[in-house]
Amino acid sequence: MSTTAAVPSPVHPVDEVPPVRQLAAFGLQHVLAMYAGAVAVPLIVGGAMKLSPADLAYLITADLLVCGVATLIQCVGFWRFGVRLPIMQGCTFAAVSPMVLIGTTGGGLPAIYGSVIVAGLAIMLLAPVFGKLLRFFPPLVTGTVILIIGVSLLPVAGNWAAGGAGAKDFGEPKNLALAAFVLAVVVGVQRFAPAYLARIAVLIGVAVGLAVAVPFGFTDFSGVGDADWLGISTPFHFGTPTFKASAIVSMLVVALVTMTETTGDLIAVGEMTGRKVEPGPLSDGLRADGLSTVLGGVFNTFPYTAYAQNVGLVGMTRVRSRWVVAAAGGILVLLGLLPKLGAVVAAVPAPVLGGAGLVMFGTVAASGLRTLATVDFKGNNNLTVVAVSVAVGVLPVGVPTIYEKFPDWFQTVMNSGISAGCLTAIVLNLLFNHLPAKAGPGSPAVKAA
Repeated sequence: MSTTAAVPSPVHPVDEVPPVRQLAAFGLQHVLAMYAGAVAVPLIVGGAMKLSPADLAYLITADLLVCGVATLIQCVGFWRFGVRLPIMQGCTFAAVSPMVLIGTTGGGLPAIYGSVIVAGLAIMLLAPVFGKLLRFFPPLVTGTVILIIGVSLLPVAGNWAAGGAGAKDFGEPKNLALAAFVLAVVVGVQRFAPAYLARIAVLIGVAVGLAVAVPFGFTDFSGVGDADWLGISTPFHFGTPTFKASAIVSMLVVALVTMTETTGDLIAVGEMTGRKVEPGPLSDGLRADGLSTVLGGVFNTFPYTAYAQNVGLVGMTRVRSRWVVAAAGGILVLLGLLPKLGAVVAAVPAPVLGGAGLVMFGTVAASGLRTLATVDFKGNNNLTVVAVSVAVGVLPVGVPTIYEKFPDWFQTVMNSGISAGCLTAIVLNLLFNHLPAKAGPGSPAVKAA
């Protein structure tokens, strides 16, 4: 109707609103891509604290609800909150180790939530400072960071493909065969299906994989019957937050790590969607992270950050509309309010997600290479910047226990391959391309982004 008249107007693909049917399908695809990661954080923290099954279920539904609200804040935005790009929000894994430590030895869930609220407020205050640092993220740095994001996510997909970390049948050929089948379906749909189906290749792959998984006994729907129909997270369900200095300090370190990771993710999505992230929108995106983290502390969940899994999905499907991811946020809110629905999504077997994850996370790495292709590597030290940064970033991914003898704060920063690689890339770019020591005709500085 009015859509034909609107075609000539210069609406950026990020701001386009697809038809409702497509919004639902594309949004569900994003939810499936991040669901396992989203529920993993409350499962790990709650499991380490030996919470009851009822409390664990409460943590998960609270997490899904705030994931949805955080995603809506980031995509739709209001005032100075939200980058207004297709960014999915979820609990950060960087906070897992400190939270387990606080929860088991330093005051339980109230102490965790007190430190999370303070960290969220700190992120909101520091957001403008990070916005001003954008000039230190030229294509050399951003391409390297995007490459590291993709490579560091691949083991996650590998664990899913093998059956899920800790599974009794981990690595069984049947698991890898199912993952390979899903991978083949996703690639086949992308190559041979019409364009409108190719855009939901991951969703089709997961649906076909699930259809095959059911008769072969991969699925367990027992949790669906046990789940409640309605679940509402009330503020401070586990008690009034307590503010302990040691817990707050460790969570502030996590805040700096998540801000670094989110900056990399926002820049990556900006590159993929053709809407370059400027200092103002970057600050707005980080401010939304901070607000979501405060909401996490109030509504019984954890710190929030941009999810790199979904960055890969944006790059792979080339669906750039932020309203698609906003629809995914709406679906997450529903899952948080309707635990039974959440239990159905949770029943998707890990190998099915693994097959789809391999394509998505590989796409992120490939996008990093595409950005690096625009960088000049002749007559300068840019290759060294990439080489060392990727090495430092991949180190904790390949050898997870490499820093276990170091202090907790150091582990929090360096165990995240994304933050370790990002910091290394920024420092080396400054060293080789901004310090005047070797300035001359043979060492051109990289043009700022």
